[in-house]
Amino acid sequence: MEAPQHSGSSYIVIDAERCKGCHLCVSVCPKGIIAPASYTNQKGYILAEVIAAKAQECTGCTACALICPDAAISVYRHSRVLSPAAR
Repeated sequence: MEAPQHSGSSYIVIDAERCKGCHLCVSVCPKGIIAPASYTNQKGYILAEVIAAKAQECTGCTACALICPDAAISVYRHSRVLSPAAR
């Protein structure tokens, strides 16, 4: 499994061994943070990967995970913790 690449409020993880390289996720990402990789997985598929320079732009919209036919993408959202005074 690929390590998460994030610094924003949301991030995605693409499971390298489940991805079959259809790149549907690339076409639906509204921020353009997913691209075809320059390498293959053990099965020979050209994977999708997160563009490191754009990773922080992820909004957590889940479009990539919803369209993935192999359930290879997980979306994570950081929850915001409010201080007691803000509640």
